[in-house]
Amino acid sequence: MFYATLSTYFMIFITSHLFDKSSSASNDKMIFYITFIIGALRIVELLIDPFIGNAIDNTNSRWGHFKPWILAGGTIGSVILAILFSNMLGLNESNPLMYLIVFAVLYITMDIFYSFKDVGFWSMIPAISFDSAEREKTATFARVGSNIGQNIVGVIVMPLVIFFSINKNSGQGDLRGWFMFAVTVGFISWFSAVIVAMGTKENDSLLRKNTEKTRLRDVFKVLARNDQLMWLSLTYCLYTAGIQITNASQLYYFTYIMGKPGQYSILMSINMIVGIFAVLTFPPLAQKFSRRNVFFACIATMLVAMLIFAFAGSNLLLVLIAAVLFYIPQPLVFLVVLMIISDSVEYGQLKFGHRDESLTLAVRPLLDKLGGAISNWVVGAAAVLAGMTAGATASNISTSGHVTFKLFMFGVPALLMLIGTFIFFKKVTLDEKEHAEIVDELEKTWHEHLETGGEESMQEIEKKVSATTTSYKSPIDGAYVNLADVSDENFSSGNMGKGFAIKPTDGKVYAPFDGTVEATFPTRHAIGLRSDTGILTLIHIGIGTVKMQGTGFVQYVQKGDHVKQGQELIEFWQPAIKKAGYDDTVMIVVTNFKDIKDFNYIKDAGDVTHGEEILNLSNPDNDDGQSTQS
Repeated sequence: MFYATLSTYFMIFITSHLFDKSSSASNDKMIFYITFIIGALRIVELLIDPFIGNAIDNTNSRWGHFKPWILAGGTIGSVILAILFSNMLGLNESNPLMYLIVFAVLYITMDIFYSFKDVGFWSMIPAISFDSAEREKTATFARVGSNIGQNIVGVIVMPLVIFFSINKNSGQGDLRGWFMFAVTVGFISWFSAVIVAMGTKENDSLLRKNTEKTRLRDVFKVLARNDQLMWLSLTYCLYTAGIQITNASQLYYFTYIMGKPGQYSILMSINMIVGIFAVLTFPPLAQKFSRRNVFFACIATMLVAMLIFAFAGSNLLLVLIAAVLFYIPQPLVFLVVLMIISDSVEYGQLKFGHRDESLTLAVRPLLDKLGGAISNWVVGAAAVLAGMTAGATASNISTSGHVTFKLFMFGVPALLMLIGTFIFFKKVTLDEKEHAEIVDELEKTWHEHLETGGEESMQEIEKKVSATTTSYKSPIDGAYVNLADVSDENFSSGNMGKGFAIKPTDGKVYAPFDGTVEATFPTRHAIGLRSDTGILTLIHIGIGTVKMQGTGFVQYVQKGDHVKQGQELIEFWQPAIKKAGYDDTVMIVVTNFKDIKDFNYIKDAGDVTHGEEILNLSNPDNDDGQSTQS
């Protein structure tokens, strides 16, 4: 509700209601100054938003990472929003220069705190789960609420404005009506932030445990070197600028071309209903056709809708059909982009060896605001050039004004969207399949790509095997299988390490020794441990189970936890693995076996139970003949 009010309806308040209609020339000049300030401040904030994401990543409070910023942003942003929808006690007329200064300060403050709230809220998605399927489900339900909020503003805007207005002004309302509308939206926005702060509990998720703090001077470096994130950002910047121009122009269209601003609520009511169903179709559509194909289909639908809209004139039915067709794909594109940005966290982790969640997720609202800045410039210019300013009505707008406005409303957005789609087609390659491969690769090279949580690197840890003998107990019940006999070549060839496998009879995995959890994985089907004596081991449940995206797996420990031998680590549901058509064999390997002098199998056949000794490992002396202590 907050963002829709700011991005879609604030400009019509500025251009049509803030200034006295008797002074056209000076009003146009003030409108130009205000739209320039908004655009310039949003460009400036592009340099600030990544630091906002980094600040959230580094926040550690008794209330967690996200909630303090959601509450602060919701409170401060809402108060300032109401002030911006006013003439500040006549300051805009009595002292225009002072008004512009105060406006600039309030606007940038409001925008920064809105960013803290927005980034904090959407950053919860990758904090809940790594895998694409779960993220799609979570984001879909979040977007259902977002869709309702965005569209309900359009339903209530004109009725509320008229209800609170002293002067109805041919159905356009007055300053008091617009101020009370903003107060209403601000209150609801603040109240929802309070509900999130009071009603949610932040947990230390796996993803947050794998976060590496990024220094301020490295913020833009982290973003810029992630090529998939950058190409997607360019695509989305062009796309969101295009749709925001058209969306922000719709109320102008109803007011100055159709002459019936009250009918705008009909459109937004329809959008709110069909938008919910459109959002809910995203997971099955993405699964059946892939995200890329969903993206291309959405763009094609929107371009057809704009073509119909451009020639609809005052025909309400055609206008509604075109506008609804234009809106339906928008939440789907939003989810496609959000999912690819979320997946680019793992892409960056594999490529550069560390991950940044909120910093990466800050890119999306950053681009939305840049698109909003471009939209404000274009829509403000279009309104002035078409004569759609204070005092104007539909009967005053000339034919050339109609043509000019439609060029800005449809022509410019179509061009931006086509360019963005071409970039997406040529440069954005990160899809569900590649993301699954990245997750699989992170799993295979866990000791290289996941942080240790301490001062030493994994390479240093690998060398620190103590002289103490380590008894390696079976982590699961089942039948012993030689590692060379499993059907996964990565394990059977010895590439992943030296060890054994078990055909499980039970779905519970226990710690084989006392040690520390060094790595957890998105799909929860594997875990990396380091014994107190320096033994590095990977326990991998099933073959091909990475594609199950975590379904049927529950993990009871987190990265950095110290565990005791026999402590339960993971539980999995064997019927789920079999139903998915995968082998449930559990592979257990010691990855730093080359640093171990004595690698003795105590048992190499038959049934085993968890806690039964399988291996005896020791390193009596190192290369220089002295014991090495971990």
